[in-house]
Amino acid sequence: MGLHKTIAGRARASVCGSPSSGAEWLVGVGFRCWLAGYDTGDIAYWENGWNTYQRTLGAERARRAVTELACWVRAVRASASRKIEYSPFGCPGFCADECLAISLIAASQHHRCPAMRACALALTGSELVDPVLDAANGFADALHEAEQHLSPEAVASTAARPKGGNGLSLG
Repeated sequence: MGLHKTIAGRARASVCGSPSSGAEWLVGVGFRCWLAGYDTGDIAYWENGWNTYQRTLGAERARRAVTELACWVRAVRASASRKIEYSPFGCPGFCADECLAISLIAASQHHRCPAMRACALALTGSELVDPVLDAANGFADALHEAEQHLSPEAVASTAARPKGGNGLSLG
């Protein structure tokens, strides 16, 4: 299925060490669900993602956020020159790629263009990141309108994470 398990404790970043709720968690889970849905063709992953967003945001706010989430994940996949990794649905930890995705959206919300571009480059492994950045801005705006604000620390956590540290865990 292309899913992998995270290895807890190999590396930590502040965004990935947060409780299993909040805007960072919502971005990570949404990213995970949409990638899994595209990779497997199983709509149950998208339904899990939708249900999570609807429970957290309510149906009206979830509609726009999920639409923008889907556009962003499509842009990431289309631009990627490498396999994007993600953890299984329900896993309490986020892997390195999920943390990069969270940092990318946080950078957008906090208007940190160089960090945003760096996250997109690292996530996709490609120089063709302008569509990813545009879609990330749309998703970040939708989350902001839904009163889901990612922390500034979520941007900085990417730079603090050691290279190759792909076993990030919540808790």
